[in-house]
Amino acid sequence: MANLKEIRDRITSVKNTRKITEAMRLVAAAKVRRAQEQVLRSRPFADKLARVLENLQSRMRFEDAEAPLLEERPINSIILLGVTGDRGLCGGYNANVVKRTEQRFADLQSQGYKVDLVLIGSKIITYFKNRNYPIRAIFSGLDQVPTANEANSIANEILAEFTSASADRIEIIYTKFINLVSSRPVVQTLLPLDPQGIASPDDEIFRLTTREGRLTIEVDSNTGNTQPTLPSDIIFEQSPEQLLNALLPIYLQNQLLRSLQEAAASELASRMTAMSNASDNAKQLAKSLTLDYNKARQAAITQEILEVVGGSLG
Repeated sequence: MANLKEIRDRITSVKNTRKITEAMRLVAAAKVRRAQEQVLRSRPFADKLARVLENLQSRMRFEDAEAPLLEERPINSIILLGVTGDRGLCGGYNANVVKRTEQRFADLQSQGYKVDLVLIGSKIITYFKNRNYPIRAIFSGLDQVPTANEANSIANEILAEFTSASADRIEIIYTKFINLVSSRPVVQTLLPLDPQGIASPDDEIFRLTTREGRLTIEVDSNTGNTQPTLPSDIIFEQSPEQLLNALLPIYLQNQLLRSLQEAAASELASRMTAMSNASDNAKQLAKSLTLDYNKARQAAITQEILEVVGGSLG
């Protein structure tokens, strides 16, 4: 009977664990919806900013502008900006970014560059701190769905490093959202800026929907910038260079915010998938344990009957 009690306790434990993983899956799903809404709310501002920069680009050659954020100088020092989450239980999301950052760091060092790190997220901070990597700044405790204020504080840090010539190039390593079960770490250059590609016709938005009673995430390709084109005869009070120097930091902040939002969406989707898989595994394990329990119970009853029959015959 001790064996039966042990199996029964395991069944109870597995069922309780499944309740927790299912609750975590639903929480992640709700936060993905919030991330989606935030991306949609920020899109009109990003589109309008892109239109203004496009109009400036038509009036001046950006490569001839005296804008510090566009300055391309000989590269000696590089800063890698790595983005992970503060929590685990999201599959290989954090580990993949850490591995990609470590690989990029080693590649750049092997080419003779001086490399430093700016780290976002407790997981990547803990990893590189324990291994004594050169770290310029750390950011943790950010909202699960990143905000413009958080992106602004990070942008100010890397702007100071770039404009003071402490770093000649700044790259960001984050997880690009592909679909519910697929995401991949990517490396993109944040500074110096390249505003030639400000209007991306293939911009993507993730959407959380329900299909056949199950939550799923779809990626819709946007048709492009929906803001109307600025009139060609519009007159700016300031010179184009003044406007450029005022708008480029905002553009950088917006680019950083979109990267953080995409990383957050990838983390939440990974957590949804991990918790969904954990719930399914717990359900299968509970069924298997229930079958073992019934077999053990039947064997115990049979043994008791045989003992009673044997005793009466004796």
